[in-house]
Amino acid sequence: MAITAQDVNKLRQMTGAGMMDCKKALTEAEGDFDKAVDILRKKGQKVSASRADRETKEGQVVTHVSEDGKTGTILSLTCETDFVAKNDEFGAFANTLLNLAVEKGAKSAEELLALPFENITVAEKIVEMTGKIGEKIEVSHFEIVNAEAVVPYIHSNGKLGVLVGLSNTSGADVEDAGKDVAMQIAAMNPVAVDKDGVDASTIEREIEVGKDQARAEGKPEEMLEKIAMGKLNKFYKENTLLSQSFVKDNSKTIAQYLDGVSKGMTVNTFKRISIG
Repeated sequence: MAITAQDVNKLRQMTGAGMMDCKKALTEAEGDFDKAVDILRKKGQKVSASRADRETKEGQVVTHVSEDGKTGTILSLTCETDFVAKNDEFGAFANTLLNLAVEKGAKSAEELLALPFENITVAEKIVEMTGKIGEKIEVSHFEIVNAEAVVPYIHSNGKLGVLVGLSNTSGADVEDAGKDVAMQIAAMNPVAVDKDGVDASTIEREIEVGKDQARAEGKPEEMLEKIAMGKLNKFYKENTLLSQSFVKDNSKTIAQYLDGVSKGMTVNTFKRISIG
């Protein structure tokens, strides 16, 4: 049967695929729109498989905070090139996935990928988008923060995002303070909120590095443990959020800054996602 321009345009609007791809799919499907959609989807799967070994070092980070300000969700959708990452359609798709995750209560990337999306799953829709765009696309990170008050921050390049969970706010307006702390996290990349949050393997590694450094400096063997513990405390000060010097005012730590905003206020959790 003859495939008209109207048919091609209709399929294009249904799928977002290119004009020539739509025409070829309709021709192959002999005008059957459902079959044509399947053909386009299969094309996407083929493209996705052929690009499975590609690295996705570009993309966008998006955030959502609930109306009550107590739950934050952060997601990164990644691709291969900056050109695609800056495309409006790519950004809109990232936000669509985020909103769907929030609406359906997804708790992980796996749950998000399994959600229904336009009569298929999110995972299948990503395959379709891969076929349409011609680049590997992934939901690389998906995190949720629950706290008394959650404040989001997206860096200007869109490739770095932070959620900060604050506690003991005493009803204070924490938006500005939360943004300051989120920007600190973005810039300084702390490993944990405080030393209690540092994992055991990191502590062991820092102690061993400290001992090796002291040994290389010719320090006596019986002093190595004490020297290493001193270096570990310095590591805590420089790499755990509440102990870090506040970037905007080096005379204060982050803990002191927050306490000055509202007595007893602190950070109980954060998530930082960076692409690339």
